[in-house]
Amino acid sequence: MIVARTIDELRETINGSCVTIGNFDGVHMGHQRLMARTCAKARKRGLISVVVTFDPHPMTVLMGQQKTPPFITSTAQRLRFIERQGPNVTLVLEFTRQMAALEPVDFVRRYLVEGLALRELVIGYDYAMGKGRKGNFELLSTLGQELGFGVERLDPVIVGGAVVSSTRIRDLIQSGNVWDARPLLGRFFEVEGEVVDGMKRGASKLGFPTANLRLSGTLLPKPGVYAVWAEVDGELYQAMANVGVNPTFGDTGLTLEAHILDFDRNIYGRQVSLQFVQRLRSERKFESIEALKARIADDVRLGRVILSTADAQPGSDPSGDEDK
Repeated sequence: MIVARTIDELRETINGSCVTIGNFDGVHMGHQRLMARTCAKARKRGLISVVVTFDPHPMTVLMGQQKTPPFITSTAQRLRFIERQGPNVTLVLEFTRQMAALEPVDFVRRYLVEGLALRELVIGYDYAMGKGRKGNFELLSTLGQELGFGVERLDPVIVGGAVVSSTRIRDLIQSGNVWDARPLLGRFFEVEGEVVDGMKRGASKLGFPTANLRLSGTLLPKPGVYAVWAEVDGELYQAMANVGVNPTFGDTGLTLEAHILDFDRNIYGRQVSLQFVQRLRSERKFESIEALKARIADDVRLGRVILSTADAQPGSDPSGDEDK
């Protein structure tokens, strides 16, 4: 997949495209259906399949960082998950207030028709673009007739009787229901970060060495203990993760740390991703370090059982109750 950051990088390389466009936070099942349809139509018509997305997220620019909810995926994650869907090109446009002020016809003409030689546009059921979100399906269809491209609007994806959306997924994760978020995402919810020095208590005091992840603006599940898969250098390992403040030790800052099972390598400075499978319990203050150690041992035993089940394997089908 080619990743471009400006339209100028693609002007000489695309002579006809099928495009889908959106923020795609989470690259969830609804987004995946859009991309699958875009790639299928492109193949059928001999066009280049293109995903157009934005960085930073428009909400950050229009509402400000403080009022913007944490995103399900970082830009790097989003691009990796988009690549799995098979498009030829992803165009990541810098979103600015100037872009937000563009009339839909100006955006479509400049970026899609002139920049990408648009022939087919695939959009979601509620998609709208441009100033005042005036670029809805009806207006885009009219522009398509004038400028020479077709527009297809897909119905929403329904899972568990409700529409799949980034907001619904975010709510599930923040309430700790990571297992229930999986059918909506089509995979386990994933967080990644660099392994940094922590308080160095895991191995010395508890007998369970932990990898502490440095995070920045990342959506985290509700504080508690989770069974997770840890990916290190492309290899997956069973692990336990704690999201919280370590109340037994009187800490106050929210941290994410993982005990990777049957693993003894030094990974300081490495990027590690955690795939959250199941929440085991809430974080709580124990009366002693010995009591905490005993509970962690119980958590590890339960985590091994959960992660050994067929449904908890990475890549197993999570979409059993998809309605549409």
